[in-house]
Amino acid sequence: MPRKKTAGKAPSKTKLAELFSLGEVLADTSKKEWKLGVPVGEGGFGRLYLADVNSSKSVGSDAPYVAKVEPSESGPLFTELRFYMRAAKPNEIQKWTKSHKLKYLGVPRYWGSGLHERNGNSYRFMIMDRFGRDLQKMYEENAKQFPHKTVLQLGLRVLDILEYVHEHEYVHADIKASNLLLSYKNPNQVYLVDYGLAHRYCPEGVHKIYKENPKRCHDGTVEYTSIDAHKGVAPSRRGDLEILGYCMIHWLSGHLPWEDNLKDPNFVRDSKIRCRDNISILMDKCFPGKNKPDEIAKYMEKVKVLSYEEKPVYQHFREILLQGLKAIGQKDDGLLDFGLAENGDFERNPMQKKRRKAAAAAAASESTEAKMEDTESPKKKESCYFKCNCCQNPEDDLTKEKHSNQKESQEVNNIWSNKLSCSVAHFRFFFVVVGSTGIFFFPFEIMNSVKTWTAVCTCF
Repeated sequence: MPRKKTAGKAPSKTKLAELFSLGEVLADTSKKEWKLGVPVGEGGFGRLYLADVNSSKSVGSDAPYVAKVEPSESGPLFTELRFYMRAAKPNEIQKWTKSHKLKYLGVPRYWGSGLHERNGNSYRFMIMDRFGRDLQKMYEENAKQFPHKTVLQLGLRVLDILEYVHEHEYVHADIKASNLLLSYKNPNQVYLVDYGLAHRYCPEGVHKIYKENPKRCHDGTVEYTSIDAHKGVAPSRRGDLEILGYCMIHWLSGHLPWEDNLKDPNFVRDSKIRCRDNISILMDKCFPGKNKPDEIAKYMEKVKVLSYEEKPVYQHFREILLQGLKAIGQKDDGLLDFGLAENGDFERNPMQKKRRKAAAAAAASESTEAKMEDTESPKKKESCYFKCNCCQNPEDDLTKEKHSNQKESQEVNNIWSNKLSCSVAHFRFFFVVVGSTGIFFFPFEIMNSVKTWTAVCTCF
């Protein structure tokens, strides 16, 4: 994913937060104590730890909370905290959920925050709910496409979230699959996280005026960010709905017209403007066949006519997506299916589809094998699937290459000869497969298992 610009950028001298000890106790501003478990992630200047309410017990792998920790002088967590403290208290979320008759609301709950001193350094921390996988990983594993029903249901859930966030005077400004996480315990619930770009568009009920600022051009994630953001205008409600529209198109078609030019944000901006002015162009580029998702076109048309300060009628957008579900014989049953999506009614570039399936199969297989290796003891763990003795003795590189060449070429040729008429050549860093369907290059480091080859060759 392209790197995004963030408001409140920290000084360059700021470093990644030091690693805290297992069992370290943090006290929040209300004097409530939280115990840290193992670190589970890092990004920017911060680290993420499993966490639980302080007790005599250690923090287990099933901990219900996480602690986000950053150096106190860094900006992103401070920006997030301002949103969470104003809008994400558990009782506020519960009250909204009940009054709007929702089964749940995908806004993370804020449980506490504070400052923690360690080795002469000051750190800011925040406690929030623990979540599961992000949708970006699932999207990539699924050949970069989600089922039609799932896309529309994700759109409905995000609309619920945005209405709540907007009513609390904020916009998110960075909606995307990597910022949408499944619940830790319920895979049918999705939550919008990362409020590092959240902007208070309407402080004390007064909407900010439309003003283009060249210094703020292209804020956000370039392929999804709004036209307003491309022009340096402060984010507003219509921008969030526009971003969601681009996300739904990408999840459904696997393609955005500007995705090959992301290093040129001005090109992306101009392309989005052309597509906004003529929505049919956008739909033709993303869905080249005769059948197109009419509800997505209607959604984008409705976003198009929103003025900068206008409050969207969220129910109108929901009704458009609900009509889309009805048109495909589905309903909003709350069940999210992330199985392999063919969406056969929506035509895709054949070669693009094959390559994406191959990449997804390779990535999924590599991920599975990595997890299997992690569970092995050091004595049994091997560096490759083919169990070559030379892999255990790296001193003789020539012997290793010769041995692995023989093993791998034999295994791989056996697989491919059973699938299609082709030949395989194994070089030092990659395989070349020549067959009736074309010539294909595969890096050796991701094609080091029979399982991966089996998965890939079914896509050709």
